[in-house]
Amino acid sequence: MPIVRVEILEGRSVERKQALIRRITAAVTETLEVRPEQVRVLLYELPADHWAVGGQTMAERQRPAPADETPT
Repeated sequence: MPIVRVEILEGRSVERKQALIRRITAAVTETLEVRPEQVRVLLYELPADHWAVGGQTMAERQRPAPADETPT
């Protein structure tokens, strides 16, 4: 029984997540020659402040940069 674990940032629609699960199931079914009911897809959604790249959370990276307050 293939088990596929997917970790994504939260915020996507139910429809997009369902489409992802269907496509993953189809890919595993075709590639491993198993029945769809044998495939398990585990989808984990993480908040942007629980996911970091280069020491900076995705929440920080998604925030607009502060306006330059240096007088011109």
